[in-house]
Amino acid sequence: MMERTVTAERVPPAQLAPQLRDAITRLNRRVRQARPVGDLTVTQLSALTSIRLAGTMTPRELADVERVQPPTMTKIVAKLEERGLVRRTPHPTDGRQVILAATEEGQAVLDQFERARDEWLAHRLAALDEDQRETLLRAAGILQQLARA
Repeated sequence: MMERTVTAERVPPAQLAPQLRDAITRLNRRVRQARPVGDLTVTQLSALTSIRLAGTMTPRELADVERVQPPTMTKIVAKLEERGLVRRTPHPTDGRQVILAATEEGQAVLDQFERARDEWLAHRLAALDEDQRETLLRAAGILQQLARA
């Protein structure tokens, strides 16, 4: 596959978008691969991360966030609960619902995964020169801004 490189002073958004999307996708894939070996799937890890970020949520809310059907999420949550990474508690106002929260062990597993990914990325960043790292620091801020929009 031929990589597209744009060096012009002014880059039209339509020309930048596919390059940026491709770079983010590829980097994200590489970072996701840099994780401790274990039997936790990418889908389970994503669901556990969403629960931790939200603090607590219902299985339906989690299914919506993860963009999967509720029966699929039920299976994912069951596996996480079986491993002691998630706990269910009764919903305070709806007896038909439960609230999901990450356990201390679930938090520790996520911390371990994040450390492995950060170490992998830090090692790659160390190979760059100071100007490149400064550019990436500015780009990270811009990407965060785009993500919040």
